[in-house]
Amino acid sequence: MSEQLTLPAEARDRAGKGASRALRREGRVPAVVYGEKKEPLSIHVEEKLLAKMMSTGHFMNSVVMIDFEGQPHRTLPKAVDFHPVSSRPIHVDFLRIGEHTKVHVNVPVRFDNEEDSPGLKRGGVLNVVQHELELVCDAAQIPNEIHISLEGLEIGDSVHISQVKLPEGVIPANADEDFTVATIVAPSAMKAEEEEAAAADAVPTVEGEEGEAAEGEGEQAGE
Repeated sequence: MSEQLTLPAEARDRAGKGASRALRREGRVPAVVYGEKKEPLSIHVEEKLLAKMMSTGHFMNSVVMIDFEGQPHRTLPKAVDFHPVSSRPIHVDFLRIGEHTKVHVNVPVRFDNEEDSPGLKRGGVLNVVQHELELVCDAAQIPNEIHISLEGLEIGDSVHISQVKLPEGVIPANADEDFTVATIVAPSAMKAEEEEAAAADAVPTVEGEEGEAAEGEGEQAGE
């Protein structure tokens, strides 16, 4: 399950672009905590600590306890804005959640047992259609990642969401659609050979053309 993170925060005394720029110069990132029909909290957090949490790769599907004025606020990161040039975080939105709130999260997919896929052994290529799955689950039971086995898959086989074993209590956000997560496709060289073979079967043979030409010459000679 996804770990719980704690992020200390301080109140933002002033609003506006100028105040936000001043905070960023001090190594702070403006943020807001909203949701659960409560007043939004305008806060700022330490950029270095935020960047460290984001480097884990699963920050967006982790519960973050915002420690504000001695009071913990259970949240889920919903959006991070980045500077277009430096790529530094410049603003974060946090959504308040209850301990067992049902939440929508995007969880990365990991593929296992590639060595046990006959299709991959024959030179097939894994074509990943969904690198992340949008799931609905309990806020206390958010998975870090979803593992999918490729064992036994041949070239041309597909993995659909209905075939993916999800943790108990976790369901796809779009439960009505059996969408494709990944396929095993033929490599370019194999596809080219198949296309050449199909083209050869469709074109009349040279022998047949020569025979028709000879018959035509014979008829002309007879005339």
